Order: sequence, then structure tokens, then C-alpha cells
Amino acid sequence: MNKDFWYGVFPAITTKFTAEEELDMDACMVGIEAQLEAGVNGIVLGGSLGEASTLTEEEKFKLTAATVAKVAGRVPVIFNIAEQSTKVAVHQAQKAAELGVDGLMVLPPLRYFASEEETVAFFSAVAEHTSLPIMIYNNPIDYKIHVTLDMFEQLKKYPNIQAVKESTRDVGNVTRMLNRFGDRFKILTGVDPLALESILIGAHGWVAGLVDAFPKETVAIFRLAKEGRHEEAIQIYRWFLPLLDLDIHPKLVQYIKLAEVATGTGTEYVRSPRLVLKGAERERIQKVIDDALAIRPELPEGSWGVLKAV
Repeated sequence: MNKDFWYGVFPAITTKFTAEEELDMDACMVGIEAQLEAGVNGIVLGGSLGEASTLTEEEKFKLTAATVAKVAGRVPVIFNIAEQSTKVAVHQAQKAAELGVDGLMVLPPLRYFASEEETVAFFSAVAEHTSLPIMIYNNPIDYKIHVTLDMFEQLKKYPNIQAVKESTRDVGNVTRMLNRFGDRFKILTGVDPLALESILIGAHGWVAGLVDAFPKETVAIFRLAKEGRHEEAIQIYRWFLPLLDLDIHPKLVQYIKLAEVATGTGTEYVRSPRLVLKGAERERIQKVIDDALAIRPELPEGSWGVLKAV
């Protein structure tokens, strides 16, 4: 396992379903293995891309247990908590620990526009009731609550609050966090079309979406950027950008799952109220995918794959 826990590419894994909207555990494990073969640094389960809001608690824990067994310690497994109740969030954190996860990604309270005091209290309660490392998901665009630098100042007293998924869509926030806190909080960019820019100015990792369909390319961009091979990273990123833009649409789940079908890493089935793409919209997204596949770049040797211990 990477000695630097919050470093590298962490796929936000899609949850695979059958046509009848049941969990497709076999397809889930195929997708996990594709990520591990590409050399990702961690696995994030049950996020918004994983359709967490449609999963029962029993399904979340079933998927978590199976993933922990599949990964078998090769990389950290991160369990996502997105709840409106502090009590339920704490319960899920404790249950996830029992199942063997390595860390948590925690959203602020959902459905209620919590105040700064309430949001800090929510994160604090989770941190106080688990020893697992925590990454706070900061996404005011989609979840309305902005976890400000002053709020991180209050939260830094908890040693297990260690990282942030930076999804404010303000690249400058990476620098603001680094200027104020140095290396206290690891910063993982969470917006695919801003990923390379964020990495080049200091982000430690990338919680990625299109990685589900293109794991090797995602890993290659991150590694090349961190190795100072910027021109090689930029060339792949320019090719990738039309696909990465799919990550910031309300139908990102359907779009990314359609890409997974094209690359053999998943299925397109979703759970209602989401519906499988059809008509002109499907044709438009399929064209984006097909156009990219037609000119898919050859990746530099050694830019992806499992790194051997030295």
C-alpha cells in the first residue's frame, strides 16, 4: 500500500446494476480489477457517481465487504458517507471500519442547508467516533455547503481529518489551502476537467470519474505530471478533455457508464429515477466517446500499471 495514503488517483467507482436494477456484483468486481491493473492508488465506493442515494444501507455494506475482499490490501478502500443525520453518519463510519475499509470520504449534511457551526459539528462528530482517516468532500456547486478555509481551521485539531476532495471548481482554492495549511491537509482534485491544472499547482491526488472507463490514461496523466513530464501529460489531457467534460453534467453517471460499455469496464444500467440514455442525447454522448476512441493515444512506457516496490 502506498506509504503516502492520500496520494495519486482514486477512482470514484460506479455501481454496476443488472437490467432489473439489482446489484451486479460480478460486473462490479471486473471494474475494480481494471482499476487495480492500471495502477490506481485507492478506491472510493458509494459516492454520487456510485449512485449512493439509490442504494440501501444493506447494499452499501455488501458492496463494501466484497470490494475489501477483492482489493485485498493492494490499495486503500474508501467508504463514502453522504447522510442527512449525524447519528447515521457515525453509525456508517463505525460499520465501515468493521468491514475493513481504510478510510472515509464524508460529505456535509444533505437536504439541510447547515450553518457553518452545524457543518463543523457534523464533521467533528464523525471524526470523534472513528479512528479512520477522513477526506472531506467540498462541493458547494452540487451540495450547496462550502467548507471554507476558516472551517478547516476549526477541523484541523482532529488528526484523522487528513484530506479534502476539492470540487469548488475554483482552481485557486488549491493554492489557498496550501498557503494557509501547508501539508496539513492533502488536496485531491475532484473535478475531472480541472484535474491537470490542479495537479500542476500542487494537488496531491485526483478523485476521478472518467477513470472508470479510462483508468490507464488517468493514471498516466497523474504520474507524468508528478514526474515533471508535463508536455507528455498535457498531450494526453488535451485528448481526454472532451471526455472529462462529461464529469460535470447532471447525467454524469449515465455518460460515464456509457463510456464504460465502450471500453469493456462496465455496463450502462442505472437505478431509477435515472434512466438509460436514449435518442439524440445518447447519440451525442456516444459520438464524443467514439471520436475519442478513434484517436486514443499510445501511452508512454511505464506511465501506468502497478508500481513495483523499491
